[in-house]
Amino acid sequence: MPRFVRATLTGLLAVALVALGTWSAGPATADPPAPPGTPTAAPFDGTPTVGPLFADGLGHAHSCTASVVASPRHDLLLAAAHCLSGTAAGWLFAPGYDAGRTPYGVWTVTHAYVDPQWTLSQDPRYDYAILQVAKAPRGGRTVAVQDVTGANVLGQAPPAGQRIADVAYNAGIGDQPVRCATTVYRTGDFPTFDCHGFVGGSSGSPWLTALPGSPWTYVVGLIGGLHQGGCYEYTSYSPALGLRAYELLLRATLGLHPDTVPAAGGDGC
Repeated sequence: MPRFVRATLTGLLAVALVALGTWSAGPATADPPAPPGTPTAAPFDGTPTVGPLFADGLGHAHSCTASVVASPRHDLLLAAAHCLSGTAAGWLFAPGYDAGRTPYGVWTVTHAYVDPQWTLSQDPRYDYAILQVAKAPRGGRTVAVQDVTGANVLGQAPPAGQRIADVAYNAGIGDQPVRCATTVYRTGDFPTFDCHGFVGGSSGSPWLTALPGSPWTYVVGLIGGLHQGGCYEYTSYSPALGLRAYELLLRATLGLHPDTVPAAGGDGC
């Protein structure tokens, strides 16, 4: 079950149990403690390339996070596959969203692309998606999202010990993003980091890094993958981005065979 769904259902269940007077019937199951020294994500004013996805319009709470990824047509986003269902057409992306403001406009999703292994079996190693967004009028002309926000270059899975910064929007409305700078380690096939504060809505948020000698910011991961991003708010995973992610980006760039994405199943937590 995606993080944002699990968080919502858990909250509703708690309210229902309190109302029925049954919440105290048994001991609560607490998360295991976080590793010593785990940092905490802090709210900030946002960055132009990252924003929340609104499935039901700006008047409703956003769920997952997406980011602009560099492409020849300047019209593509990187997101988590488990956040999507159907074609995602009509979903809205608000880059730089800050306390309800949309300083870089609102962009409409037209198509979704996922790896065939996600469609076939929801393999968590391929829990990433590319979204295409329509051009929009801005400043008296019609432009693509990357023309307004800039973009992050798609990189490869980070090695253990690499520093990254994750920018995410926890599910809600009228809120601010959070950011955490931390160090990557590995859990099997999955890049991993520890940082408090990534809950429902953070899925799809980009792991950003700058490589020495390069002027670009690279996206080397996104919250997703193992357990659809994580079972605990202080540990987050990413699918290991590599050749198949580049192939997906190429398919989306060429506009070949967009997908109808199956709704995600359970997260195994």
